[in-house]
Amino acid sequence: MSGDAFRLDARRFGQGSFCSRIHWRHGLWLGLAFFGSLAFAYAQSEPEQQVPSAIATLILWLPFILKGFGLNLLMSFIAMAAATVLGIGLGLLQVSRSPLLRAPAWFVTHLFRNSPWLVILFMIMFLVPFEMRLPGGETVRIPDWVKATFAFSLPVMANISEILRGAINSIPKGQWDSAESLAFTRGQTLRWIILPQCVRRAIPPWMNWYALLALATPMASILGVREAVGNAQAAMEAAGARPELLIPFYLFLLCLFFAYIYPIAIWTRKLERKYVVAN
Repeated sequence: MSGDAFRLDARRFGQGSFCSRIHWRHGLWLGLAFFGSLAFAYAQSEPEQQVPSAIATLILWLPFILKGFGLNLLMSFIAMAAATVLGIGLGLLQVSRSPLLRAPAWFVTHLFRNSPWLVILFMIMFLVPFEMRLPGGETVRIPDWVKATFAFSLPVMANISEILRGAINSIPKGQWDSAESLAFTRGQTLRWIILPQCVRRAIPPWMNWYALLALATPMASILGVREAVGNAQAAMEAAGARPELLIPFYLFLLCLFFAYIYPIAIWTRKLERKYVVAN
């Protein structure tokens, strides 16, 4: 990613980012599909069986599902915070003058940027032990959701590293020369001149990656983490594993994630338009 390729323009961020493609009509269609699935589930139920309807079952298990959704949000917050801190450090190493620092940072960035998230998730879940023994003999358990959170942070870390590198390279070289003529060191130039300009350039893609990260957290249910999808599956099994529950439950999860992501998408689009004009 060169500096020119990173410059904010309408073609790159106004049309192509993930959040820019989310529209309120998608939520409308999801809502219609959800209520249609409830009607379909009611039609598929057998009247002679004394079982709750799909909507009654969903309402009964709603607190349990929302508790799992809270874990999704917690995982996304922690993973994004860790990815931001690690990604900034990795991005600064990518623009280092030392090849001994720049080459490993480039390798780590491109390794995790081009690796499937599910493969990283499996790797971390099975390579990291489920408990650690401290020097004093005390044993500390590592919950599965903590390992999953760390796994999700790695690909986002790599992309934030590349975002920062591209943002730094997009700053005109004349600003570096001017700072050098004023006897600024490289560190002072980065801290006081370059990085403040990079913040507004990086915020829209940073929010875009947070949205993608939040939508990726349900993958943790594959490995037994009890988040929203895992809790919904457990609720359907507890309700008798009736086939008519599948579509309403999963469409409700889609609506739930859409209701969370859509405000982020609106905010991201506003920032994209603002910074496209500013640049």
